Amino acid sequence: MRIRTLRARTTAAGVTAALSLGLLSGCAGGTGPGRPDGEITVWSQENLPDRVAATEKVIDGFERRTGVEVHLVGVDEGQMPQLIMSAAASGTLPDVIGAAPMGQVWQMYTNGLLNTDVPRRIIGELGRSTFDANALRLTSDGATALGVPSDAWLQLLVYREDRFARQALAPPDTYARALTAAKALTTKGHDGMSAATDPGDVFTSQSFESLALANDCQLVDGRHEIALDSPNCATAFRTYDELARVYGAPGTQTVDSTRATYFAGRSSMVVWSSFLLDELAGLREDARPSCPECAKDGGFLSDNSGIVTAMRGPDADEPAQFGEITSWVTTRTAETAASREFIEYMMGTGYEDWFGMAPEGKIPVRTGTAAAPGRYLDTWRHSDIGVDTRRPLDEVFPRSLLDQLAAGVGALRRWGITQGEGALVGATNGELPVPKAIGAMTGGQSSPSEAAHDAAEEVAALKRSLQ
Repeated sequence: MRIRTLRARTTAAGVTAALSLGLLSGCAGGTGPGRPDGEITVWSQENLPDRVAATEKVIDGFERRTGVEVHLVGVDEGQMPQLIMSAAASGTLPDVIGAAPMGQVWQMYTNGLLNTDVPRRIIGELGRSTFDANALRLTSDGATALGVPSDAWLQLLVYREDRFARQALAPPDTYARALTAAKALTTKGHDGMSAATDPGDVFTSQSFESLALANDCQLVDGRHEIALDSPNCATAFRTYDELARVYGAPGTQTVDSTRATYFAGRSSMVVWSSFLLDELAGLREDARPSCPECAKDGGFLSDNSGIVTAMRGPDADEPAQFGEITSWVTTRTAETAASREFIEYMMGTGYEDWFGMAPEGKIPVRTGTAAAPGRYLDTWRHSDIGVDTRRPLDEVFPRSLLDQLAAGVGALRRWGITQGEGALVGATNGELPVPKAIGAMTGGQSSPSEAAHDAAEEVAALKRSLQ
C-alpha cells in the first residue's frame, strides 16, 4: 500500500464556474467502471497524520483478507473541489473517496461523477435498518443513495458551567439565554463568546448555520428561492453579530483562535465541533487547555464545561442540531467489485477501528448489525479518545452527553440538502458567501441587515450559475 498526500495545483477561483458549466463530466476521460486489476485508489479526507496511520492499519487488514491492493491518498477537505475537477478532466478519478461531506457528495453527483449503484447494493447488503434513518435521508436524492453514510460530527456550544453557576445563568440553549450570558460574562480581560468570523473559512459558515438553523433560518424556501434575507435570517445575523462582535474578542476569529481563547479561560462560550472534546479533556499535546486552573488539573476544563447540542431561536418551534455526515462514495470510473468489497469492509470488519480513530468527531451512523443492533454505538461509547493520551470516551464525559451526541445524528438538519439543493450547498462551501458577509458584518463594514442581503445576493448568483 502506497500512502501519499495530494495538494491542489489549481486555485479556488473559477471552481464553481467549472462545476456549473459541466466541465467535470464533459472532460472526464472515462465514463464507465474501471477494468478489474486488483488495485484501487482511495482518497481520504481524514488526512491528519494520526488518522492516516489508523486508516493504514485498517487497510492492511483488508489487503491481507482480499488480496486487493489499496493506494491511500490523504486529501485536504478544502482542496477537494479543485482536485476532483483536475482528476475528472484528466480521467484520473480515484475509485473511492472517504470522509466526503454532504456538499461535496452532492456536487459530484450533480456533475455525474458518482456510481450510485454501488452504495445502493452495499446498503442493501448491510441492511438499511442498521443505519440511522436521518443519515440515509441526508445522503440520498430521494430513493437514490449517493454514498454510504459512515459517521457524523455535531456542532456544539461549549460553555463554562462553573461561571454560569456563579452568576445563576441558565444554560445557553436559546438565543435569549446565550445573549444574557454573553453580556453578563463579558468583563475586562474576558469575552462572553468565541465565534468564528474568518471570511475565508468554511468553519465560519458552519458556525453561523448552526445558530441560523436554531431560528429556522433557511438557505432556500419552499419555492427554492434564496431565503437568507428572510425575517428569521435577519434575526440570526443580528444575534450572531452581537455574540461574535459585541461580546467576542476583537479582530478576525478563526477555527484556531476561537478554541485557543476558550482554552485559555478568556472566553466563557465557544461554538465548535465535537472534535473539540478530546482536546477539551487535555488529551492532545498540541492543543491543550491553558487556563490558569488547567496547569494543575488537565481535566479542569472538561470537568467545568457544559455542552449544548441544540439551540432554539425566538422564531423557531423547536431546537435545531447542526452537524455533518460524511460518506464513502464510489466514482463513475471505479473498479466496482473491489470498491464495493472495500467499503463493505470499512463499514463492517474495519468499522470500529475507522470511527475509533477519533470517536469524538466520528459518531457512527451505522448503529449495529442485524444480529447485534446496538453493537457499534455501544463500542463507540467505550472507544478511546485523544492523541498523545488516550482515555475511554465514557470515562471522560457523562452518559447524558453521549446520549445527546448519539441522538443528535437523528435530529441533524442542514441547509438545502433535503430540498434538493445539495449542489448549491457545495458551491457555497467553495465560494464562501456567508463567511464573507459575516466577516464584513463583525468587522463593522456592514450592518446585520446588509450582511443578510449581501449573502442572499451572492448565493442567488451562485444558484443561477448552476442552472
